Parts: sequence; C-alpha cells; structure tokens
Amino acid sequence: MTVQGSRLAVGLVMTAAGLWGLDRPLTAGQLADRPAVFVAEVDALIQPASAEFIKQTLNRADAADAALVVLVLRTPGGLVDSTRDINTSIIEAETPVVVYVGPSGARAASAGFLITIAADVAAMAPGTHIGAAHPVSGTGEAMDDTAAEKAASDVAAYARSLATQRRRNVRLAERAVTNSESFTETEALEADPPLIDLVADDLDSLLEALDGRVVTRWDGSTQVLRTAGAPIEHIEMNWRQRLLSAIAHPQIAVLLFSLGTLGLTIELWTPGAVLPGVAGGICLLLAFFAFQIMPINYVGLLLVVFGLVLLILEMVTAAFGVLAAGGVISMIFGLAMLIDSPAPELQLGWPFILSTMLALAAIVGFLARLSLRAQRRPAVTGRAGMLDESGEVIDDVGPGVGGRVSTHGEIWSAIAPEPIPRGTRVRVVAIDGMTLTVSPERPAVADPAQGVHI
Repeated sequence: MTVQGSRLAVGLVMTAAGLWGLDRPLTAGQLADRPAVFVAEVDALIQPASAEFIKQTLNRADAADAALVVLVLRTPGGLVDSTRDINTSIIEAETPVVVYVGPSGARAASAGFLITIAADVAAMAPGTHIGAAHPVSGTGEAMDDTAAEKAASDVAAYARSLATQRRRNVRLAERAVTNSESFTETEALEADPPLIDLVADDLDSLLEALDGRVVTRWDGSTQVLRTAGAPIEHIEMNWRQRLLSAIAHPQIAVLLFSLGTLGLTIELWTPGAVLPGVAGGICLLLAFFAFQIMPINYVGLLLVVFGLVLLILEMVTAAFGVLAAGGVISMIFGLAMLIDSPAPELQLGWPFILSTMLALAAIVGFLARLSLRAQRRPAVTGRAGMLDESGEVIDDVGPGVGGRVSTHGEIWSAIAPEPIPRGTRVRVVAIDGMTLTVSPERPAVADPAQGVHI
C-alpha cells in the first residue's frame, strides 16, 4: 500500500469513528456502567485475619466482574502460611490484582515482599522499600543451623518460583530471602529484569498509568486493563477482622496479657466478683492469639510472667514493696526482649514499657494497700472478735467464782482475777472455751498538763 493510500485509509477510519461517536468522551451513564476498581488497604501484620480479608475482597471482585483489584500494602511481615494463602488467592483470582506499596514512607517487608512479587502488577510509591524476607522462628527463638537452612531454602525456592512465573528478577528475589536484602522503589524498578512494574505517586497516578496496560496472568493469558474513568470502590475490613488485626500488635497483646492476669488474680482474691474473672479470661485468650502470630521470645515471656507473679504476691502478702520492685524489674527486662524481630513496627519501645510498668505498679500498690488495711483491721467475728469487748456483770464474778456477763449482745459465763460486783462495767481479756475472763474497765483520768484524757 502506498503512502497516499495509507493516508486515505486512515482518514476514512477517522471519519467513520467520528460518525459513530467513538472519539467522543464517555457519558456519565457509560462511565457508571464500566467495571469498578476495587481498592483494599492492608496495614497490619500478615496473619489469618488479613488473609481472610484479602481473600474475601478478591472473591467479591470476581463476583462483581471488577476491572481490577488494588491491594494497598503496608506491613512489616507476618506468617508464612497466611502469605501462601494470600498468594494462592491472588493466583486463582479471575480479576487482575495490583499490589501497591504506598504511600511514601511505607514498606512491604518479609511476607509483604512475597505478596508484592506474586501480584499481576507490582507497584511502589516513591520513598518506599520492599525485601528482608528471611524466615525466623515463630517463637522468636534462634533456630539451629539445619532448621534455619531448611526454612531459608524453602522460602527462597518459593520466592524464585513467584519471580520466575511473573518474569521478575529471580536473583534479587532470592537475595531478599537468603541475605535479608531490601530494595528501594528505584532499585527494584531499574534492576535487569525489574523486580516491580512501575512507580506511582498515588492511587490516581497508578490507575492512570495502568490504563491500557497489557498484563500477563499466572496461566499465561493476557488482559488489557481499562481503568480510566472507572468507578473506585473501597473495601474495608469488617469489625471482627479489624479487631483481630488490632490485637495482633505487640503493645495491645502485652496490655491484654497483663490485664488478663490481674483480672484472674482479683477474681481468686475475691471469689464471686465474676466480672474480673470473665474479663481476665477473655483478655488472656486474645493475648495468646496475638502471641501465636508474633515472633515471641519465650525467655522474655517467662520474665514477664515471673514479674506478674511477684506483683500478685505483693498484693496478697503486702511485703512492703519488695516483691513489687522485683516484679517491675523482671517485667521491664522481659518486655525489652519479648519481641524478637528487627522490625521497628514490632518493637515495644521504652516509653510504652515504662508507662505500662508505672500503671501496673500503681494498680498493685493500691490493691496492696487495701490488703494491708484489711489485715490490720480488728476482727469483729469469732473468738478474736470477742477480745477487748466491753460488757456488764449480771451475776457477781471473781477468782474461781463463775458468774455471768452481758457482752457483744450475748450472755456469757465469766470469771475474774478479783471480785467484781453486779452492775460493774468490764472488758474481756481472755477466752477459755465458753468462759470469758474479764476485768473492770478503768475510768479515764484527765491529764491537766495535756488537756486530754488518758
């Protein structure tokens, strides 16, 4: 075909397009009929609740024939099993999935890195980074060389498989696992081949850059993204998922554990209160759920438990602060080493540790004071409650002479070391079985020098 013929053909096509309205902007009704873009934010540890949320989002997008799912990801890491569940959902989804690490300053480390490279499109905001995917023990304890090598090899093979299938940089994906390397958005994009697909300032810029982009799905099929003017539907976690995600935070978990222990202690101290025991049990169960997700150092956890035991003993025995001081010191050391992870998001921090200890010390001090006051209060029932009670002689009493006295609202048999006539006010000084030993009450004598009674 000649150049003139080509120009004539192009002109005819453009004319036809104009007659049919193909070059006109889409109307509001046409835009409303376009498939929506589902946007879901995950700003938490990768754990069962976040995996459930992502899976539900992808299922909902498939049911609605959505144009695209954008997962805005910010996470310090999480569980390997939950990560695999999320990636399986991404791979099996009918709707293309974009993982966007943003906004600026965010990161997708460890489990977040594996989710990013598993997406159909991997995008990052300026000033973000991904990587550091080396596996650690779920208990926070150091693994032996063999176990550590096996775990790293398994996760590295998984990362290589994802990167190979998605045509991303296999070498960098493996180094993120074996060497705990992290990469900025520039390093990830400029690698050969790239580790991610694009860099976008925000969600609007991302959707603009994705419009018309051809993506290759996991099964090798291709799909053209149509995001220009598409309605955006934001998906949020339900209340249960938000609750579980909030609990899976070190500070919340420690508070739940401490309050749960104190609640059960108060219930055992005052049986029948019910509310402290129920609340304490719920707090402990939620704390154990959080500890299952986080890399907990069991030495630190034992120090925290030992410190709580000392605080409890202080409340029960009132050891004048000695046990409380030991408990606070033990808990401070335990909280400092409780979370075995380099991620700043998982660290408790000294302001939290010290403020928590001050609050616990104040609560324990208050309860210990109540316990000490109760111990010093005179007995009002039983044998001890009769001592030092006043009464009145009904029948004469004396040495070896059994009489009767009225005291404590009752009439008792009584004796006295000296004769005491009827009608005399007496005070109980001893109890022998059902017989009281009494002595006359001494009248108060005025002290002119002091102006008081003695």
